Parts: sequence; C-alpha cells; structure tokens
Amino acid sequence: MDILHSIFAAPFIDMYSAPDFLLQVLWEGFVSGTLYALLALGFVLIFKASGVFNFAQGIMVVFAALTLVGLHSLGMPAYVALALTIGVMGLLALGVERFIMRKLVNQPDIILFMATIGLTYFLIGLGEFVFGGEPQKMIASELGLPSGSIDFTVGRGVVILEYADIAAAVVAALLVFSLGFFFSKTRIGRALRAVADDHQAALSVGISLNQIWAIVWFASGIVALATGIMWGAKSDVSFALQIIALKALPVLVLGGFTSIPGAIVGGLIIGFGEKIFEIYWGGLMGGGVESWFAYVIALIFLLFRPQGLFGEKIIDRI
Repeated sequence: MDILHSIFAAPFIDMYSAPDFLLQVLWEGFVSGTLYALLALGFVLIFKASGVFNFAQGIMVVFAALTLVGLHSLGMPAYVALALTIGVMGLLALGVERFIMRKLVNQPDIILFMATIGLTYFLIGLGEFVFGGEPQKMIASELGLPSGSIDFTVGRGVVILEYADIAAAVVAALLVFSLGFFFSKTRIGRALRAVADDHQAALSVGISLNQIWAIVWFASGIVALATGIMWGAKSDVSFALQIIALKALPVLVLGGFTSIPGAIVGGLIIGFGEKIFEIYWGGLMGGGVESWFAYVIALIFLLFRPQGLFGEKIIDRI
C-alpha cells in the first residue's frame, strides 16, 4: 500500500499542497510545448506539400541559427544579419526545389525521404566547413530578446517567469497561428492542400508544383530560423541541437502529420506531460523521464489511434 500511495497519491497531494511549484512546472511545460509545436510545424509544412517526413528539418534549425550568429560575428548588425539569414534560407529553399524536388516528382515517398537524409548530411558538412564544429552563443540580447525574470507570489512560494521564456512562447505562438491561418485560408494554402492530395491532379488544374514547393520550403526555413533563435537563447547553438528536433516526431504522431492545430496540441501535451512526469514520477523511474516520455506516449497513440488526434483517417476501398 505504501508503494501504491507513493506512486499514485503522493504526487497529487504534493500538487495540492504546493500550488506555486505546480504552476512553475506547468509554465515550464507550456514553454517547452510551444517550442515543440514550432519544431513540429516545420515538419508539417513539408509533409503537407510532399507527403514525406523531412529528416533535414533538425539540421535546418542548426544551419539557420549558425548562419545568423556567423554573419553577426563578421561585424554585421543583428537585424541585418537576420535579414541576410532569411535570404540564405530562401536560397536554400530554391536550391532544394530546383535540384531535389523537381527531379523527384511522382517518385515513391521513400525516395523523397532518402533525399532529405542526403540533404541533412550535406548541410552538416557545409555547416562544419563554414562555421566550424564549436558551439556558438546566440545573439539573443542583440536581437532584442529580454533578459531577467518576473516573480509572482503564490501561496507560500514564488513562481519565477523568465522574460526570455515569455518571449519564446509569444513568438512561437504567433508564428504557429500566423502560418496556420496563411496555409488554411489563402489561395496558396488551398493549392498546397491540392498538391498534398495528388501531384498529377494539381498539375492538371494549373498549380505549379515548383512554386508551391519553393514557398513551403522557404516557410519551413523561416520556422527553422525562429526555432534556432529561441532554442539557441536557452542554450548554445551547436550541431547537437538537431537532436531536439527529433522531439517533433512524437508531437506529429499525437497531433497528426498533416495538421497544424495538431502540432500545437501535440506539442503542449508533450511539453506538459514530460515536465509533470519528470518532477513527480521521475525519481520512482530512475530519472531521465524527459528523454523517453514523449516516445512512449507516441507508441501508445500508434497502437490505438495511428492517424493522431487531428490526422485524416485513410480508408482504402478495394
């Protein structure tokens, strides 16, 4: 009984008796969840346009952040470096469309997936050649990201909100909802959905696959840049940062690979869930819950709802 009490009852007693601690955990989960949603959004955009999981999204986050820091280190003002980095991501989008996507129209999905793996290692090699392999410090203050914190007294304790976390959550939320609106309510968004459903049908009604793919990869590059800035502000920018992008996979499984709202909900579920489990049950499970919790939840969803919460259920008729 003592073991069951420690596993199931004690955490809820702790939550009730220490509301300040619970609010702190929930806030940290919300910040992580919005950043996970931002990561997942880049994958969703590519998947909706080409039907393939973009393995290169993680290294695009690192490459964009390193480009920004590298240009600033050459003496360029922060916002000039930011504008030039956006231009670099635009050139990358055009290059991917011209030399990869255009060559692989109507090829099997596995071919497209392998192409993104090749792109990943190309960007790793290019990034190491240009920027080196040492971690770099993100120019957060130069970009106007706030520092410091604000404290709230809750009960007998204090909840600490870092200004950088607030800015990250706001920027991530604005970008997620803006892109969600753009791709769901505009003509380009409707064309994107048509391309995702059937390449040949989209071509037959005059939709340019080349143009749509370039736009989508550019939008994904902008998301990668924003993600790199926000994650880089929390830690140094290095090639190890691409590992964080793998957290987007369970987020996509939960929300659905083609759903922008699903990326938001899935990111928040993972963000809240891993923080709560790490704090209240991590000790009983040997710690390190945050490293595997998301993947266990994704596995459960794959067993019972493989299309995700907002994914489209595919019905094949014979």
